[in-house]
Amino acid sequence: METTLATDTGALIGQIAAKLQDGTAVPYLGPGISGLFTPPAPMSPEALADFLGGKVTLPARARGNAWAAAQYIESYRHRETVTALMNEAFAVPVEPSPFHRWLAGLGLPLIVDSWYAGEMRRALAESGEDWAEIQGISRAQIGEFCWFRCYDAAGAPAAIETAIKAKTLLYAPHGAAAPAGNYLISDADYVEVLTEIDIQTPIPEEVRRRRTGMSFVFFGCHFHDQLLRTYARQVMKRSSDTHYAVVELDRLTNNEKRFLDEQRIIPVDMPLGGAIEALVR
Repeated sequence: METTLATDTGALIGQIAAKLQDGTAVPYLGPGISGLFTPPAPMSPEALADFLGGKVTLPARARGNAWAAAQYIESYRHRETVTALMNEAFAVPVEPSPFHRWLAGLGLPLIVDSWYAGEMRRALAESGEDWAEIQGISRAQIGEFCWFRCYDAAGAPAAIETAIKAKTLLYAPHGAAAPAGNYLISDADYVEVLTEIDIQTPIPEEVRRRRTGMSFVFFGCHFHDQLLRTYARQVMKRSSDTHYAVVELDRLTNNEKRFLDEQRIIPVDMPLGGAIEALVR
């Protein structure tokens, strides 16, 4: 099956804008958005792998792969070292882009942020909207049978019963630097989650409820790695049949093209900067 070409990008941008404005779409945000603005933190798995490799000498098998690099450091330098290095990588806050701030003002039911830098939570904090956050966590780090932690708008820990009452729920499935340095990053972290994710256990029930019937729109995401594809597939499960991804088709890998086809994601074939500029104007 070949990827369906998005021939009328203007019409597709209009569809996405309408769905976001009426709250029937879930933005699924990747690091590529802030990557447009020279951020002070690694904004791709490859850049994060390079950062970790600059701090610890890695074997060849772990170089260039953030998850394998973190696993090597965890195995030989302990989990505390991994967390400390991740905190260092994201120590300087990444400013929200105009697009993050625009999304924050829409009062959306659900936003997914798939990177660690936390620009979306900062944009929501600035907006004054009613929101709360759920972050994925490493169970190995906390020693509890728990897949996530909840935080209120001030960054304080919150009970799930309180968090789910917020108008906007920010879901960070891989964790985030703020407010507590929760990171799903090592191979071991993901092995545990991936054994359960097919039956949806690690995904909070409220996220599953809010995604029902919704379109997902992928911005600044890449799916060249199987783990990234698996997470996106499971987070968007049992939603609507219409989804979008802002991509440049001629730069996608074959695996990425197959993923779009498999999930029936309509590609909006244009540069990310142009797409988000068209949405926020």
